[in-house]
Amino acid sequence: MQKLNFPEYSFRFKSSENKTLVFDEIRKKFVVLTPEEWVRLHVVQFLLKEKNYPKSLINVEKQLKLNNTVKRYDVVVFNNDGSIFLIVECKAPSVAITQQTFDQIARYNLALQAEYLMVSNGLEHYYCQMDFENEQYIFLKDIPNYK
Repeated sequence: MQKLNFPEYSFRFKSSENKTLVFDEIRKKFVVLTPEEWVRLHVVQFLLKEKNYPKSLINVEKQLKLNNTVKRYDVVVFNNDGSIFLIVECKAPSVAITQQTFDQIARYNLALQAEYLMVSNGLEHYYCQMDFENEQYIFLKDIPNYK
């Protein structure tokens, strides 16, 4: 898999039916290794190891209902009270981060109401803090470490 713009992390791999699988420690199972999954796994390790978020507050690949359609978010980090602190949208490294990507995560956030947003294709990372009062996001250099 492609080298990403994250620190080096180690992962567990195995082969099954001519596919490479990688262990997702949040979902506690092996999943098919795709370029987007590679980014998602790195984002989770970044949140755990660099930002010190507890594994118990991180959720990966869950369904979300938006205007009667079912979507899936990539990564969510919860606050201790169960509210949502951060939503992460992951794209494959070959997918450019565009306004469409931000529109997608902003739509998810209408339902989730996270304080922070992160968008990454593994090569470029964007961080935003929500300003709900003015209905806009403020770009940041980084997201906060776990308190």
